[in-house]
Formats: sequence, C-alpha cells, structure tokens
Amino acid sequence: MIDHRTAPYAAFVLRAALGVMFIAHALLKYSVFTLPGTAKFFESLGLPGPLAYATFAAELIGGALILAGLGTRWVALALVPVLLGATWAHAGNGWLFSAPNGGWEYPAFLTLAAIVQSLLGDGKFALANLLSAAQLQSIKGAA
Repeated sequence: MIDHRTAPYAAFVLRAALGVMFIAHALLKYSVFTLPGTAKFFESLGLPGPLAYATFAAELIGGALILAGLGTRWVALALVPVLLGATWAHAGNGWLFSAPNGGWEYPAFLTLAAIVQSLLGDGKFALANLLSAAQLQSIKGAA
C-alpha cells in the first residue's frame, strides 16, 4: 500500500534527481562534447545533426522545468523519446552502463523513471503547488 504521507516526498526526490540528471547531460553536451561535436556524434548514428541541438534544449529546459516542478507530468512524458533515443544509441554496447561507450541499462532505467514521474506528478516542494496556493490566496483576498 502507498503511504500517502510520504508519497509526495518520494515524488519530489525522483523529480529532483531527474531534473538534475537532465540538466547535467545537457551541460555535458554543451561544455565537454560541444554542441557541434554532439551533432557529429548524432550523424555517426545516422541521425540528423540538428537533432543534437533539439536534444540539448529539451534536456536543459525540460530538466529545469522538472526540477522546479512546473508541468512535471507532461514534461517527464515529453522527455521519454529523448531517453528512448539514448537507450537506442547505447543498445549495441551491451547491457551494463560500465561497458565501453556505456550500455543501455542506465538510459532504459531513466526512461522508466520518467514514466513513473509522469504518473506521480509534481510531489512536494513544486513551484506549481506554490503558484496555485498563491493564486488561490489572491482570489480569496479579492472576494
């Protein structure tokens, strides 16, 4: 049985971890691999190079929105194709992520984590919850 007292905190922990992970991977593409280098890697996989820039933007903006708790359900779900792409990119490297060039276990796990986050929602400490409370307060104050 799910403990409804702690479930919002569990959703928050997952949300924070996913948000930080997406931002970290976006910054890795930007500062270590560089965006042109990432585009060349995408092309080596048979993908269009500009998709690297879209992936970077999705990870950076999506990660920030998830971390802040804004549109968490939809943003997490929207990032599932990015994670499926990462799983596909690592599929030929074996299962374990410690394999050379990384296996597919980590991106597959993150795909499932994003799906779980989309089912759980924002959880505790979400900016969306604070905005909703502030909006309700202003409506009550105006009445």
